[in-house]
Amino acid sequence: MEFLDLLYLGFSEALSPTNLAFCLIGALLGTLIGVLPGIGPTATVAILLPITYFLPPLAALIMLAGIFYGAQYGGSTTAILVNLPGEASAVVTALDGHAMAK
Repeated sequence: MEFLDLLYLGFSEALSPTNLAFCLIGALLGTLIGVLPGIGPTATVAILLPITYFLPPLAALIMLAGIFYGAQYGGSTTAILVNLPGEASAVVTALDGHAMAK
């Protein structure tokens, strides 16, 4: 029973409107920076890390996760449209996605 209480507490904190807003902002910023060719998710997190200094710890971690996944998505956008993968995980996306986009 304690497990379910803790699970409920975790989901209630993670799905609060404030934390969801920080995740959305992080994903948007991560996508905007991740679209630049050659800048992968790790570099994007390093570039946008100072934005999270003023946030509470949970909100900062949620925003960093949004930044990481947004940058991953932005890298696949560049790989598909320009045929220029910015990181190793987008190479296969560049091979198949660019041909399909033509």
